[in-house]
Amino acid sequence: MRTRRQFLRDAGCGLGTAAILSAFDRFSRLDAAVMPDAATDYRALVCIFLFGGNDANNMVIPYDDYASYAKVRGTALNIPKASLLQVNAPSQKAAFGLHPSLAELQTLYNGGHLAVLANVGTLAAPISRAQYQAGAPVPNSLFSHADQQNQWQSSVPRTDDVRANTGWGGRLADVTSSLNSVSFPMVVSVAGVPLFTTGITARPLVPGSGLAGFSTSAVSQARYAALRSILKADGSAGLVGAANTITSTAIDDVAALNTALTQASAFTTAFPGTSLGGQLKKIAQVIASRAALKINRQIFFVSLGGFDTHTDQINTHVTLYRQVSQAMSAFYAATVELGVAADVTSFTLSDFGRTFLPDSGGGTDHAWGSHHVVMGGSVKGGDFYGTFPNLALNGPDDASNEGRWIPSTSVDQYGATLAQWYGVAPSDLATVFPYLSQFGTNHLGFLP
Repeated sequence: MRTRRQFLRDAGCGLGTAAILSAFDRFSRLDAAVMPDAATDYRALVCIFLFGGNDANNMVIPYDDYASYAKVRGTALNIPKASLLQVNAPSQKAAFGLHPSLAELQTLYNGGHLAVLANVGTLAAPISRAQYQAGAPVPNSLFSHADQQNQWQSSVPRTDDVRANTGWGGRLADVTSSLNSVSFPMVVSVAGVPLFTTGITARPLVPGSGLAGFSTSAVSQARYAALRSILKADGSAGLVGAANTITSTAIDDVAALNTALTQASAFTTAFPGTSLGGQLKKIAQVIASRAALKINRQIFFVSLGGFDTHTDQINTHVTLYRQVSQAMSAFYAATVELGVAADVTSFTLSDFGRTFLPDSGGGTDHAWGSHHVVMGGSVKGGDFYGTFPNLALNGPDDASNEGRWIPSTSVDQYGATLAQWYGVAPSDLATVFPYLSQFGTNHLGFLP
């Protein structure tokens, strides 16, 4: 009899497997069964997706070589050197400046709890400027919001014009479900149902998505009981039975979470009253209920939009970066209070970077490689990882003449480093990241 892990590996990364999605939707829910190889510790990954394409050229700025930055960015986008939040990057043997709105992230960086990953992006294989200009394979539909969001979340850059239908967060949940001691959903999203959270068997739980329109009155509870009875009726018709099962399972999962939240450890950390602050507070509340849920591994997804800064980028970034910095700082503080700071790793993703050269509207255009941050008590913070790009227009790292940096690190390598800390078996890495073998290393060093 094949193990579940063998089945998933044979099924590949789940591209185009609609039949498998229907037939095995409940495979990961071994009702009330305790997994024989369940983990005894707790770990969680928190994906923070910045929708629109974050211009990290103004998030992380060379301090020692500020003149090269200011020469290209000009008056339209230049951040004055005196206002930069200086940080040292030992691996780069250089100093950098964070955007002035990232004060809380500077504190986390200097405290060793936050790292910067430089120039990461979607890649089918390592590629140089000369290879790019000669027509070497690159990810499909570069510079397209929808396509690059899909590729960042799926880690599948080339699919012969057929979009991937599973994300690497979901596939990671597929191959590590046995680490949990119960069959409660491993993946939780407070930002809808993004591709990142969808696996072959894994489906995200969305808190607050329970049934509306029911109260505690006798009449309402009778209606609720009738609905549950209908959902348990004969499911011999395949689609009807599958739909009933999925709906019943979703109702049960949300109800179980709501019950666990009432038993969760209380925390006093104050979160900002912003969109991202509210989302991360909900995640902290779910983490606080981990004992009641009896769960050992969790993957979370939150998001913030507004990063498509074709105009007025200077003012837009002040608000967006402040929201990111304050919300992430509050979340880290909550994990410290809950005693799980070393067990929770948060990381950013985005559509793509943006051009180093400003456009005519006080903003920037769609580009490619970008910088991201990783936060947590286990993160080897206070340093940069990867290779910071050469900032010369038409230079060795520019895919054009406008500063579209060719990534020096792939999404696969980024995700694989996170996945190995989370507990994925080395033999399962290729299932989660199908292009990983194209790259020289599968561990970037920012986590143990």
